[in-house]
Amino acid sequence: MDIQAVIKEQVTSNPVVLYMKGTPKFPQCGFSNLATQILKACDTDYLAVDVLADQNIREGIKVYANWPTIPQLYIKGEFIGGSDIMRAMYESGELQTLLNAAK
Repeated sequence: MDIQAVIKEQVTSNPVVLYMKGTPKFPQCGFSNLATQILKACDTDYLAVDVLADQNIREGIKVYANWPTIPQLYIKGEFIGGSDIMRAMYESGELQTLLNAAK
């Protein structure tokens, strides 16, 4: 299956998806750690995809969103952004609103 199709399936069949380096329990970079902490603070269930476990996903997700960095957050199939954007949206309350709407 085409990697873009795999990614599309992941982001459209799960309400909240975080592409990250490592896992929520063992993040492999500070930005991924921040992203998981923000989602934990929002008390949100999400699918975490470890891009380090699959080189095709790691490269494919950058193409999918036309966004060069990891982590990447998707809510209801929409690309939200990385950890800096997540932090700003969390501080403004916008992220919580989107996450609650996705439940």
